[in-house]
Amino acid sequence: MSSNINTKVGRRKTATARIILNSGNGNIKINNKDAKDYFKTENLYQEVIMPFKVTNTLGTFDVKINVNGGGFTGQAGAIKLAISRALVENNADYKSALRKEGLMTRDPRAVERKKSGQPKARKKFQFSKR
Repeated sequence: MSSNINTKVGRRKTATARIILNSGNGNIKINNKDAKDYFKTENLYQEVIMPFKVTNTLGTFDVKINVNGGGFTGQAGAIKLAISRALVENNADYKSALRKEGLMTRDPRAVERKKSGQPKARKKFQFSKR
């Protein structure tokens, strides 16, 4: 384990998270707020700390996160990816465990664009034969 500082970027939908990971006692700050205060629901906080749970490193790293764009769900996914990438850079042995849980893959799904002549991306206006 190296105690040097790791900086990584994670993205999900339109959210971008830049993190600074260094050894500490488990403090997670998101936009200068505590992570539990930043996310309104417990499941989003659990999603953020999932990489630490998978690698059994919960409480051994301090994380400072700047996140912008998207909503809370996209931001949580972006943070999760950035933390996973930083942990792998810190210790390459974590990669297989994180990949098995699907934490090393960037989720490519994004909102489909609206098409002209339609009210939404896939919805069509009502068809009238007569």
